[in-house]
Amino acid sequence: MAHFTKLDSNNIVTEVLVVPNDVLLKADGTESELKGKQYLNALFGSSTWVQTSYNGTIRKNYAGLGYKYDSTRDAFISPQPYDSWTLDEETCVWVCPVSYPNDGEQYTWNEENQSWDLI
Repeated sequence: MAHFTKLDSNNIVTEVLVVPNDVLLKADGTESELKGKQYLNALFGSSTWVQTSYNGTIRKNYAGLGYKYDSTRDAFISPQPYDSWTLDEETCVWVCPVSYPNDGEQYTWNEENQSWDLI
């Protein structure tokens, strides 16, 4: 099975659906993203569909609702969690300006103080 995202006009993910393997396979046994898009358009009408994957082998990250598809990077990017966090251009994952403590405790990010607060 393969997962496909439906994008709105701003390239924001509004749905994630599963497409059966038998729909995707070409004669040589490889998957075809185009066949998946055609299948979904036949079922639901014309929309913008982009394939995603749980293991991140395509488009950097598995897409969830609210993620943005960046066609330049060919990547799905989650919403920015905090204004201070920056996007790692290679992984397309948001990075905190301060490393998470590695002491076995649980913390939550404090944007105002730019620090991790013990829960």
